[in-house]
Amino acid sequence: MILAVLPKLTSLRQFDTCRLLPSRFADFEDSVLAPLADNDATLRDLFDLDNATNERLRGEAGLLPGIGMDELVFGVPNFRIINAAYTYARPEGSRFNDGRRGAWYCAFEADTALAEVSFHKTVEYQEIGRFDDSVTYQAMLADFNGSFHDIRGVRGFARSLDPRSYVASQELANTLLELGSMGVIYPSVRHPGGTNLACFRPALVGNVRRGQAYRLTWAGSPVPTVEII
Repeated sequence: MILAVLPKLTSLRQFDTCRLLPSRFADFEDSVLAPLADNDATLRDLFDLDNATNERLRGEAGLLPGIGMDELVFGVPNFRIINAAYTYARPEGSRFNDGRRGAWYCAFEADTALAEVSFHKTVEYQEIGRFDDSVTYQAMLADFNGSFHDIRGVRGFARSLDPRSYVASQELANTLLELGSMGVIYPSVRHPGGTNLACFRPALVGNVRRGQAYRLTWAGSPVPTVEII
């Protein structure tokens, strides 16, 4: 894809951005299988099983085609959670990444992050025709200080905000990534007035720490109740 005009660059200094993770991933950073082990030998066997298909560990060993080991981060708090955002890409991708490489998605406000995860979980429940579940999410806060491409309020990039398709946005992201972009600031499609950031570079995800935890409950309605826990 060749862009006639690139999005403008915005110098961003944003603290306490919010990324929501299902608590099972935030609580067991090394392996979600750890709670199943009743002794050290069993734990080692489970880790061997987990590591055989663990995309984060493959990425940290330089075995993934979409991201190099030199781009990932090590030795900082929650570095595994940061790396996992880039090495565990959904096969179909997300708005600003394809299936080869992930990105760190976050919102400037918690309400926007809640609207985003609520929408995507609701779509899953619509597909099976049942709204009956309760999911706990852990907010991971991060700070950013850098220059990012910004498509807020720009008509020329409206197709990248299509609520039903990621085709144009993924093409834009791949082009920007090849040009060395740090990421994209964009208006939330799921929460009017909200702002999101898709950061392409693990090293820019700063000071990652835990924030609030939330429980989202669907009880027969596509609109969940939200509880702070």
